[in-house]
Amino acid sequence: MDGRSLKSTFSREEYSLPVATNPINLGKSDLSNKSPKPKVASIKHKWTLFVVLFVALLSGGLGAGLAFVLSSRPFQQHQLSADEAAVFNRNSEGMTSAIAGVPTLNRPVNILVLGTIMLTSDLPDAQSRPKGKYLAELDDNLNGMSDAMLLLRFDPSTKKVAVLSIPRDSRVNIQGVGKTKINFANYAGGAALSAQTVSQVLGDIPIDRYIRFNVNGFGKLIDALDGIDVYVPKKMKYQDDSQHLYINLNQGQQKLNGNKAIQYMRYRHDDLGDIGRVQRQQAFFRAFIDQKLKPESITKLPEVLAIVKDNIDTNLSVEEFLAIAGYTSKIDRKNIQMHMAPGRFSNPGEFDNLSYWILDNRLLAKIMNQSFGVMKQAEVSASDDSPQSLRVAIQDSMSQPEGSKKATTVLSKAGYAQVFPASDRWTKSIAKTQIIAQNGDRETAEKLRDALGIGEVVVESTGDIESDITVRIGKDWLLSNNIPLKPVTTTKPKPISGN
Repeated sequence: MDGRSLKSTFSREEYSLPVATNPINLGKSDLSNKSPKPKVASIKHKWTLFVVLFVALLSGGLGAGLAFVLSSRPFQQHQLSADEAAVFNRNSEGMTSAIAGVPTLNRPVNILVLGTIMLTSDLPDAQSRPKGKYLAELDDNLNGMSDAMLLLRFDPSTKKVAVLSIPRDSRVNIQGVGKTKINFANYAGGAALSAQTVSQVLGDIPIDRYIRFNVNGFGKLIDALDGIDVYVPKKMKYQDDSQHLYINLNQGQQKLNGNKAIQYMRYRHDDLGDIGRVQRQQAFFRAFIDQKLKPESITKLPEVLAIVKDNIDTNLSVEEFLAIAGYTSKIDRKNIQMHMAPGRFSNPGEFDNLSYWILDNRLLAKIMNQSFGVMKQAEVSASDDSPQSLRVAIQDSMSQPEGSKKATTVLSKAGYAQVFPASDRWTKSIAKTQIIAQNGDRETAEKLRDALGIGEVVVESTGDIESDITVRIGKDWLLSNNIPLKPVTTTKPKPISGN
């Protein structure tokens, strides 16, 4: 990192917003011009039908009398113009079909997910919140900048789900705005401009649908699901009175309620800045899938749906929503691959002292080719994945240096020339060693796993960001190499208090 202190670079959430030099045709930057709301009676009618429809699905089929409601889009709060709708209609082929009356995906589908945050400081006339609120957001606003941006691909032909996290600080070109951070696209032109920008950055990939949710809705959703068990790797404490942003989490395994989950997902005030936040978002997403994508969660359906309805904007139809939910609930968790758009931090003074994530187009093209079916021009050129060229980080989870030294020796003898200790140890001891395909290359990670002789390959970006592959040493590695186990101290979190 050239000796750079990232703590100073990422010490604030805000930065000077660029001003569009020419009109933006996609979306609306005028936040006062909101789409007219449907009549209350119509909303209630559609929502009742949706609940009945979902219950019918769970019972084993769809009633013919409800077929007409399948094309409705009860979650859509922003009506798209013809130009905006065209962004999501590049693939004319329908994405669902009915099998035994149940909506089913019939082709790969790409969905852009945006987690939005509108700070009161973003609106010149906004009333400031009382001091003590941990987040100065407008509760029901979807028009802010996107704190989280993910592209999801559901592919029934491969029975996989691919997730690409795009750091909010990624420097890109936004139509009508110019070069700036990608999270500004939603603020400038809504979901359509965000989708257009992401598509261009990722090799002109077609984006079929979008989902936008606000921070307030995310917290309520977690509360409705009785919280998520997550391991907090370090104490997270941050205070910014100007934004009413207050984060205070203890290290350790704990159940996060809505309030704490938002703090965990938004914390970015350490040496990794926004990249550390992306890693935590991936860890949270995997925990969410493992714990909540189960039949028993259906008992929470009425409360969950009520929250989704008020805090989401999407152009998914009911039929499409059900097809995706059904597909995801049946998929093998090992077939959920989580990537992060690779790149580097900008250097001091490189862009007028603004901090950016500079995308690595070569590595990004490889991910798009392998997991999203996109050939990104000639940049997919063959890369050197030989053991000599791979950067392999060894991350200890057992507080026993002997295990890491042994792994380094084994891999070095196998021809891996660039093996180094991870910048941080993994503070939660794990039973099974993990081979983390940091840059999304499962095949290369499996070869390293064979050389090591032990471990589970995981495709995600939670390892050392300077590595191509991170080996997270677990208890099984120590046992297999006759290394005596030592007591591992764990940090017990303090009880969660209130919301």
